[in-house]
Amino acid sequence: MNWLCDLMEPRVMDDDMLKLAVGEQGPQEEAGQLAKQEGIVFKDVLSLQLDFRNILRMDNLWQFENLRKLQLDNNIIEKIEGLENLTHLVWLDLSFNNIETIEGLDTLVNLEDLSLFNNRISKIDSLDALVKLQVLSLGNNQIDNMMNIIYLRRFKCLRTLSLSGNPISEAEDYKMFICAYLPDLVYLDFRRIDDHTKELAEAKHQYSIDELKHQENLMQVQLEDEQARQEELEKHKSLSAIREELELPNIEKKILECSADISELFNELMMLEMQLVEQLEETINMFERNIVDMVGLFIKNVRSLMAQCRDLENHHHEKLLEISISTLEKIVKGDLDEDLPDDLRTLFVDKDTIVNAVGASHDIHLLKIDNREGELVTRIDSWCTHLVDKIHKDEIVRNRKRVKEINQYIDHMQSELDNLEYGDILD
Repeated sequence: MNWLCDLMEPRVMDDDMLKLAVGEQGPQEEAGQLAKQEGIVFKDVLSLQLDFRNILRMDNLWQFENLRKLQLDNNIIEKIEGLENLTHLVWLDLSFNNIETIEGLDTLVNLEDLSLFNNRISKIDSLDALVKLQVLSLGNNQIDNMMNIIYLRRFKCLRTLSLSGNPISEAEDYKMFICAYLPDLVYLDFRRIDDHTKELAEAKHQYSIDELKHQENLMQVQLEDEQARQEELEKHKSLSAIREELELPNIEKKILECSADISELFNELMMLEMQLVEQLEETINMFERNIVDMVGLFIKNVRSLMAQCRDLENHHHEKLLEISISTLEKIVKGDLDEDLPDDLRTLFVDKDTIVNAVGASHDIHLLKIDNREGELVTRIDSWCTHLVDKIHKDEIVRNRKRVKEINQYIDHMQSELDNLEYGDILD
């Protein structure tokens, strides 16, 4: 698209372009000729296609007050503007342009499908008026902050989202994060989200989402209180409160700005904590793999050493049996020169007795070697399991403590703001 646009002069929407576009898309042959003779009434147009026209600036669209579908893809538009009167618009395509900022959509309260694919957008915002939004395409832009996903939680009708081709789509936790924080989403990047993925995502981010829901509920309560306070102020305005009537809107504006700053601070702190959790999780997993490998090597060495001990014990048993039988033969023949202790001589009664005694000794030695091996393996396995479990539990405790600290701090800041008296501000 860009190389084609470079060959053409940039254009601005004018009546001639709009009439030509409406004429091309309207009825042809006899019906079309009749329509041209009677004149084109822009307010009756429901669909308008203006793609591949090298449009630089959006203008003169105010006449299409009943327009439902507007196609402006594959142009060189840099700013979203001129849509104020298109309050009935349901479908808007601004893909493949040069737009850097989302703006100019505040009156499109009926918009359901918005495409901003392949632009230069780095932040998702200024969509608050689009309460009916169901499909949002923002692929191939420059969005790099996962906090943009949390912003989309306010759109309760959103079912389809496209963000592929943005820096955030390269994140390891990209899909799980979106599925967790946008649980009503059905399609992500043109693929249906299965129930199993949603369950895994919810389990992984459950604690953070619970805290976010808590904060959202607090903010909703504060907003309702603020609206109630505004209504109360409107009811009690009088001529005797001219100064208050003039200055309170500014005060309320400052309070709202401070409240918004506190909310943004909460989001930033939570995002930093989530990033730290992911980094620590990766580090802990790497440590776990390394320590398991080390323990495995240690157990392998222990078993090798115990196998050598068994070989030595078998060799010792054979030698001891050989010496015992030889000694028994000498005793029988009366050729034994040495005197044996009485308790030892009682063993040299016959061959079966001495063989049984030596065999019993051999079995005891092998049992001790087996027990020692089992003890070492069991203890090292238990130590490894306990160490890894402790590290994981410590990280969970640290995360919960930090999230609690963040919430306490934000609650304190909001409480201070709520308790601030107007007189203190005016002074």
